[in-house]
Amino acid sequence: MSRFALIALILASVSTNAAAQLLLRWAARDGLVPAQSWSPSSFLEFIFRPGIIGGLACYALSVVIWVMVLSRAEVSFAYPFLGLGFVLVTFASAFLLGEAISAQRLAGTALIVLGVAVLARG
Repeated sequence: MSRFALIALILASVSTNAAAQLLLRWAARDGLVPAQSWSPSSFLEFIFRPGIIGGLACYALSVVIWVMVLSRAEVSFAYPFLGLGFVLVTFASAFLLGEAISAQRLAGTALIVLGVAVLARG
């Protein structure tokens, strides 16, 4: 597998993991605890929220892709790319969920990108 294809596979895993985070956050915006006490029906209602199902499906797909990555690359090369998930979630949460990005969070995100770039070149 070419280096380009390997990095594309890594980014696919990172992206699906970030999508899982965003979907779960979207599902959790309505709160975890139901208005009434927990019951089997309220638990099922929670579990079958589209964001929960979608988030768990994205997690599962991310794990499958990640195992494919680990079968082709050293973990010391692939693992630092997971830091890009922080970048994706930071910007997507701002654009899709309306969450604020502080200057401090932006600076930290820039440092993560720089670190991943340094590690990817090695």
